[in-house]
Amino acid sequence: MKLGARILKTGIAIMLSLLLSELLNVPSPVMAGIAAIFAVQPTIYRSYQSILEQVQGNFIGALFATAFVLVLGNHIVVIGIAVIIVITINLKLKLENTIGLSLVTLISIMESPGDQFLEFAAIRFLTIMLGVFSAFVVNLVFLPPRYENRLYHKISDATGDIIRWIRLTARNASDHNLLKNEIDKLKETLSRADLIYTMYKEERKYFKRDDAVKARKLVIYRNMISTSRRALETLNRLHRFENEYHLLPDHFKQSILEQLDCLITMHEQIMLKYIGKVRQEAAQDGQVQCLDKREVFRLFITRQKEYEEEDDNHLYHTMQIFSAILDYGEHVEHLDTLVTSFLSYHQGENEVAIEEQVLE
Repeated sequence: MKLGARILKTGIAIMLSLLLSELLNVPSPVMAGIAAIFAVQPTIYRSYQSILEQVQGNFIGALFATAFVLVLGNHIVVIGIAVIIVITINLKLKLENTIGLSLVTLISIMESPGDQFLEFAAIRFLTIMLGVFSAFVVNLVFLPPRYENRLYHKISDATGDIIRWIRLTARNASDHNLLKNEIDKLKETLSRADLIYTMYKEERKYFKRDDAVKARKLVIYRNMISTSRRALETLNRLHRFENEYHLLPDHFKQSILEQLDCLITMHEQIMLKYIGKVRQEAAQDGQVQCLDKREVFRLFITRQKEYEEEDDNHLYHTMQIFSAILDYGEHVEHLDTLVTSFLSYHQGENEVAIEEQVLE
């Protein structure tokens, strides 16, 4: 089990909220700790959004709690009606994420009205806001997220696994059932990469001059994920139609194998080139020339003409393998163009910084 940054931040936020409550001699400091749990977010931008929403939600809960107690009292039926109304208002205002904290505020105020009820309600409201602000400070100061590093490594690890499986499958060296399970796991990994991409996209730069670099990086990472998905689809087609692939004549199979080896080698070099582990000049000099899409298409047409009398299903399945390879090849070429362009315009002043060790 990994001790992630969000787990640490949640613990620190709760400790900070409880400490501040004790220093300020606030009654029921546990309310501040509970509020801090709701307010911890994975990114600074989401934390900023959250604090705005939590202020509104907390205010709605406190307002209706006070109004209902003053007008109708705090009977359990009244509390239930107030809960329904507060939830409805939060949904109407599109504050779904604040419903939990709104209800905590509402119930904590309504459960024990006394002679100084208004003062009690104000203290409860401010106590919960103390927890919210504590979580925001922790998000801002402690363990700031570095989603670019996590994103690159998530894509790179998935791409490496996909490439290894393509090499094995193209040579009829993979286990069918094991590969089926691995394909499902790789799909989940790329889905998690999409989530990290969204969080990286939400990160805000402090200087305007960094916006152009960030925009270019977003395009590159989006295409990295897209290219890895095309590689995974190529692997999936080889897996689904492995019988048709291995029944191909040797010279056709050899041509496909060489094209796949060329594409995955190029894909590996692009990923390494992006983080500076392969020099652009070395990558270009050592790059194997893959078949272009016209040559791959002609290869399939030749296959069709030479074996017209074969089963149509066999030819159709072979076509799906060729189409996946064509699509993968186009994405690899486009990604190479994007990375080369980025490194040409953003070297020195705006270097790509990817760390080896990443805290999950």
